[in-house]
Amino acid sequence: MRVLGCPDARPARRTFRLLLAATTVGLLGLSLVVAASPAAAAVTLPPAHGQFDYQIGGAYPPAASVAIVDRDRTSTPVAGKYNICYINALQTQPDGDNPPAEPDYGTVSWWVKYHNDLVLKDSKGKPVIDTDWKEALLDVSTDAKRQSILTIEEGWIDGCQTSGFQAIEPDNLDSYSRSGGRLTFAQDKAFMVLFVPYAHTKGLAVAQKNTNSEFGTTGKTEVGFNFAIAEECGFYDECGDYAAAYGNNYIEIEYTDESAKKFKAACTDHGATVSIIRRDRNVVPKGDPAYHYELCP
Repeated sequence: MRVLGCPDARPARRTFRLLLAATTVGLLGLSLVVAASPAAAAVTLPPAHGQFDYQIGGAYPPAASVAIVDRDRTSTPVAGKYNICYINALQTQPDGDNPPAEPDYGTVSWWVKYHNDLVLKDSKGKPVIDTDWKEALLDVSTDAKRQSILTIEEGWIDGCQTSGFQAIEPDNLDSYSRSGGRLTFAQDKAFMVLFVPYAHTKGLAVAQKNTNSEFGTTGKTEVGFNFAIAEECGFYDECGDYAAAYGNNYIEIEYTDESAKKFKAACTDHGATVSIIRRDRNVVPKGDPAYHYELCP
């Protein structure tokens, strides 16, 4: 993700998340793929070219034709679908306009109150904030801090497994680009080298979220990502990079505030083999006036 305000700037690609309750459900009839690590359980990959529904902005009943649903880690998976669990892995959640006296779990205030040493600080000792989404960056600058953050997030990963998700979407793999030079991509990658194998031990596949210009094919070969979720790769002509690493096992999300022509061109080029949808930027729930969900024609 490029920084807003730069000559080559692109819009912030991530979306709002709502916190919802979770329950356990099962999934039947999907093939299994054994992960490379001997400590890993068998993981299930999403069905390539399966119809995708991105619901991290709020859950709602998906259409019967939908095969893959992506929801926040605190949401309930959908029985009979392939469910991806969204985790904000390298940044906090935002506080919201009216944060409660007791911080919500995983928000800026929660991290500062309970794990302040794991929040990246600026020269004045204040949290470094992703101003587009009002999220603080987590400090993955040392081995010790990376392990401490993982220890916290292991509970989140465990929750995804217990609830019945089949995969995880860890977000903000490019937090270094918003750190003002305080973090490097190598440090973000080093955290994923811890995160991904742990998820695999729980039988969960892990998606590489964006960042293929940084990872190239190493996201798959060195980190162990199983598939990819690529925002606007059609608009920015990056989809071929994901295909080089993951074949047709990547999910493409285009947005309505970008060119419809690019969406249609992506559909023409690879829509017959790759999951592609077009959504409103904040992926609001169905029923909201701003809701938009579009499949390839």
